[in-house]
Amino acid sequence: MPEHTDTAPPALTFGQRVQRARERTGKTRTVVAGLMDQSTEWVKAIETGRIGMPRLPKLLRLAHVLGVEDITELTGEERLAASTYTKAEHGELPTVKQALTSYQLTADGREPEPADVLTARVRRAWQMWHDRDPRTAHGRTVEGNRTRIVRLLPALLADAQHSSRTLDGADRRRALTALAETYHLAQLFLSFQPAPDLVVLTGDRAMAASQDADSPRAIAAAAWYVNHVHRDAGEAAEARVDLAEQAAALLTDDSDPDHIARRGLLYLAVALSYAKTGQAGDAWRYWDKADAAARRLGDDYAHPWLIFGRGIVDGYAITMHCDLMQPVKALEVAESLDLGQIPSATRRSYHLIESARAHGMLGEGTAAVSLLGKAFSESPETIQYNLHTRSVLPGLVKTGPRMVRDDALVLAQDLGVPV
Repeated sequence: MPEHTDTAPPALTFGQRVQRARERTGKTRTVVAGLMDQSTEWVKAIETGRIGMPRLPKLLRLAHVLGVEDITELTGEERLAASTYTKAEHGELPTVKQALTSYQLTADGREPEPADVLTARVRRAWQMWHDRDPRTAHGRTVEGNRTRIVRLLPALLADAQHSSRTLDGADRRRALTALAETYHLAQLFLSFQPAPDLVVLTGDRAMAASQDADSPRAIAAAAWYVNHVHRDAGEAAEARVDLAEQAAALLTDDSDPDHIARRGLLYLAVALSYAKTGQAGDAWRYWDKADAAARRLGDDYAHPWLIFGRGIVDGYAITMHCDLMQPVKALEVAESLDLGQIPSATRRSYHLIESARAHGMLGEGTAAVSLLGKAFSESPETIQYNLHTRSVLPGLVKTGPRMVRDDALVLAQDLGVPV
């Protein structure tokens, strides 16, 4: 007689549960991919465990596509930690919300800030955003980029709004351009924050101010941030291709480096949007256009506050390969990426996080933890509010390579990520 044991069969993984639900409905991977606005390779990567459980909004959508009413049918006994699926809130978020939703309806008698002074203040604010965080003698961060910028935003917004209402002619248009850029700074503060309504609000206001300024340059920047910030914040992930193309068509001076840079940035926005939805051919076609713009400008060029140049074109290629489920190709780009060509600590930190994401997709936890540590050194508040980092750290602490579990735990504690 066969020997009986009490050994239970191994529990199904999340990916195996997804595959079981898909096959039960008779849907192919291609069909599920289309309904999810993802690539077939993304569905395959989910089912084979190359990428883990998506964040809650996408998880709920996947359950709906698969006809699953009880989400635990997909998750099994895996715990859905709130910290994994919610955005961390910066302590000064209420301050920014109040600044954005306060209105001065009557004249207060004060003189408007001159347009050139307003522009200089905005340039200084951009520099503070991109600068590496100041440290103490013991290497601890004094304050992060979000914390620094929030000190300036309320007054800068109020003064830019007042000047754009009060000044006339060319000065008013310059004030409106400064106002649009101030909204961009607010958008960056709000990205990865639990305030999607404010992200949309700042994007719309920036575009409106840019159009009122009748400035193709300002409109192009606004179109970039409508794409870039909304996509990275997890809101409005659909491609805003028409908007980017219309804005690029306004930049007609092919001899002006600023026009070339902003046009290249919009091509990059389209490339990123197509990669997010798994349309590889279109994604790389537009990346090639951005690459051509960067090559025209030269390896030493970087836009003073949009940071377009050789460095971020290569850096965002890592993101595109990751979104297209091509981690090996992402790491090939990462190996040759020159961070010195990216004069922004926040952007350097982001591209390091994306390189860590590629290692994570390949199950290379040691390299992932190392790169996340480097990203933290570049810009602690960039990584602190990054959704990918917050979602993977608990797993690296518990089941990552033993030699780096302690490092992952320290990083999680520094970032305030419950494990």
